[in-house]
Amino acid sequence: MRGTLRGLIFLLELALLTAAGFWGFTLDAGWPVRLLAGLGAPLAIAVVWGAFCSPRAAVTLPAPAKLGVQAACFLVGGVLLALAGHPLPGVVLVLLWALDKALLVRAGDPI
Repeated sequence: MRGTLRGLIFLLELALLTAAGFWGFTLDAGWPVRLLAGLGAPLAIAVVWGAFCSPRAAVTLPAPAKLGVQAACFLVGGVLLALAGHPLPGVVLVLLWALDKALLVRAGDPI
């Protein structure tokens, strides 16, 4: 069960980065701005995730703070999808992450 939940959370993390890139590339702006936002937004989220949330994070946070950073990243992804004109997938992304994270914690997985 834990393996399936971990696999799902990994896919949700990839969807988060994809959502950030989608937002950037669909901006109503010139191509340089779209290119910068489409590559920069996922990169910014990946840097934050790598620094604070990954198993080999450079900054070790207490579990509640780590969970807060993870939630903030997914909320940003949901908002970016909504700003790109797709609010329902944004809500689904956040809710699936929250459900999967809750099930992982209940199964004894560390945050």
